[in-house]
Amino acid sequence: MAVVCVPQLAGLEVLLIRRAEREGDPWSGQMGLPGGHRESADQDLVETAIRETREELGFDLRSARALGMLEDLRPVIRPMAVRPYVFGLDERPRVVPGAEVSRVVWARLDVLARSTGTTEVFHHGEWRTMPCFRLGEDVVWGMTYRVLQPLVAAL
Repeated sequence: MAVVCVPQLAGLEVLLIRRAEREGDPWSGQMGLPGGHRESADQDLVETAIRETREELGFDLRSARALGMLEDLRPVIRPMAVRPYVFGLDERPRVVPGAEVSRVVWARLDVLARSTGTTEVFHHGEWRTMPCFRLGEDVVWGMTYRVLQPLVAAL
């Protein structure tokens, strides 16, 4: 998973995506971060994050500054671990969303900090109240919220 950060005059921005609606995708239609499953050709998980970002958004992170990795997270719905890597770019790249992405949203971390709330989601067969960031019509919750929360809290 890639957390792509770009400094702007008003504050540090992070790149979010809305996943396309796809049958069988447990994250279908949700706000997320670029990323996906490691393939056998990937040398490591950093290469997976770079490849997935290129496939999903059409730009290459190989020239970006690798700023580090965040703690592994385990989604509730799948027996796997997700390792987020943070990349820094000097400016917003030209983004060309692929078939897995319905839209792209740039969000300032300070705006996320001021938009913390809760949302009701149907998750694992029942309605649950989950912490979230609210960005107008976009609601960031679940794994993406958990990835971004430490960055937002560090402000």
